[in-house]
Amino acid sequence: MIGDGRSVALVRVDGAIDWLCWPKFDSPSVFGAILDAERGGLTAVTPAQASFESLQRYDPDTNVLETLFTVPGQGTIRLTDFMPWNNDPRAAIHEIHRRIECLEGRVELDVVFDPRFGFGVETARFEQNEHGVLAHSPSGERLAAIVDDGASWVPRPRGGLTMRLSLTSGQRRWMVLSWDSVAPEPVHAYRPFEQLRSTRKAWRQWSARLAYDGPHRHHVLRSALCLKLLIYSPTGAMVAAPTTSLPEWIGNSRNWDYRYTWARDAALAIRAANLLGFTAEARDFFHFIRDTIDPKDGLQVMYSVDGGPVPEERILPHLKGYRGSLPVRVGNGAKDQIQLDTAGALVDAAHLFEHFGGSLTLRAWRKIQHVIEKVSHQWRDPDHGIWEPRAGKRHNVHSKMMCWLALDRGAGIASVFGATDAREAWESAAAAVVDEVCARGLDSEGRHFVAAYGHDHADAALLLLPIHGFLPDDHPLMHETVDWVRKELGTGPFVHRYRTDDGVGGAEGAFVLCGFWLAEALALQGRLEEAQEIFAAHAESSNHLGLLAEEVDPTTREQLGNFPQAFSHLGLINAALRIDLGLRLRDEGTGKTPHLIRDAPRLSRP
Repeated sequence: MIGDGRSVALVRVDGAIDWLCWPKFDSPSVFGAILDAERGGLTAVTPAQASFESLQRYDPDTNVLETLFTVPGQGTIRLTDFMPWNNDPRAAIHEIHRRIECLEGRVELDVVFDPRFGFGVETARFEQNEHGVLAHSPSGERLAAIVDDGASWVPRPRGGLTMRLSLTSGQRRWMVLSWDSVAPEPVHAYRPFEQLRSTRKAWRQWSARLAYDGPHRHHVLRSALCLKLLIYSPTGAMVAAPTTSLPEWIGNSRNWDYRYTWARDAALAIRAANLLGFTAEARDFFHFIRDTIDPKDGLQVMYSVDGGPVPEERILPHLKGYRGSLPVRVGNGAKDQIQLDTAGALVDAAHLFEHFGGSLTLRAWRKIQHVIEKVSHQWRDPDHGIWEPRAGKRHNVHSKMMCWLALDRGAGIASVFGATDAREAWESAAAAVVDEVCARGLDSEGRHFVAAYGHDHADAALLLLPIHGFLPDDHPLMHETVDWVRKELGTGPFVHRYRTDDGVGGAEGAFVLCGFWLAEALALQGRLEEAQEIFAAHAESSNHLGLLAEEVDPTTREQLGNFPQAFSHLGLINAALRIDLGLRLRDEGTGKTPHLIRDAPRLSRP
């Protein structure tokens, strides 16, 4: 993945870019071959010889990608891919720069330019000049492709254009893709050398802010760099993933559009960013959530990256789907669900914002107060829950716990603004939630919590009860619930969300975030060796670049679902921090439980 704070491109190990939505994450795709090799479109720089080996890595501490091709009998090529980036939300220029270097021998390469606008519906019209080619869509988009000192572009039988490059040792070429160009200019006009230098420098300066030096620093930094690419810089919104319809099980129908921002990601993102030293990102994401709350309609489940409504879910029947996994969807129907846990994430985010040095304005407080007040009247209602099933509503224990979190954290914030009556009312309501959940949310023998009132099955979201401190750490229900969830939903070190019918049908993989929750919960219980084993299994289930999808096949370790997934990387960061703190406390012999920020003092101001 490479990106510029507006969108990202996915680069295959063979040098093909097969996914890119421009100019924003939730725009229609320009290159979408990952969902349909024939109709999706791609651009590529690939050795012409069919047999070659390739290796990929990120330039250390950056999101500049390097692919090394070794071509038997010819030589070695290094392809460097990046989107110019300088951490200025106003400066994105919507370009991809590809440096092609021959390190040894003489290598022939095929360069392909085959954009398919509008998710592959719109056929491009090409216009060439001496510098490059400009692709026009019927609806008015333009995309230029420029190769310095390259051969002429010729039509490709399967669509688009292609050219053949031949490079000898020491030779270098640049390819630049530029969105919304009026006409292609010479490569040097795009200043690729300067852009590469400044992009590397900006990423390394950003990475140097990392405040974590524990044993998992490599995984944590790569996760932080990944998450930074998933932030839409003009608003601070973080998309759940930059892709749509990558299946949760190959050949199945669990294919969703994740190119939007979920309000519940707020607490995880703000917690992780603050603890890692990236306070500006934490602030921007909180401000995005704060500013998008409508005083009348309240908090929504998800938003577009601009803060507007998410489009209605629809199917794209002309696309074959990733490895035949249908249907391909855009938009997301879960936006209209009732998910009561979302309020807890928001209020916890506001609590963390204040705890780490922010200052809520009175206007923000009024919005949050409205959300909490709504929770105080709705927490007894059933909802769809965190996993967005399509089998109706129920009394989800996790949702009740998150309502408690909203009321509990809200009572603390109320003290800051002198709202004594609200504080007392919310504290009382929070206690009522605990009493009801402990009375109605247990199994028939009262040993552990269950997924929902009147149900007897497990839900991995129950692992958040000890993480959020719903009951004291030494309460037997906490230990029993963690062990039971692990037993019921575990496959080796991996954890499924649930094993019940959710109205969608079909199998799915183990959920990566849930595995990191398990690692956190075990660390809280002082079971650090077990926590480290679980953490390592999930961190190592990433691809060769350290990127994690939403799910993983627990048998083959194949990644499943949209990719890369913000939830997974946020879970990795929080679990790594929890385990590291637990190890340090154990070494110091304090015997304390490794809380990160949960037990911070009540908020107060002079």
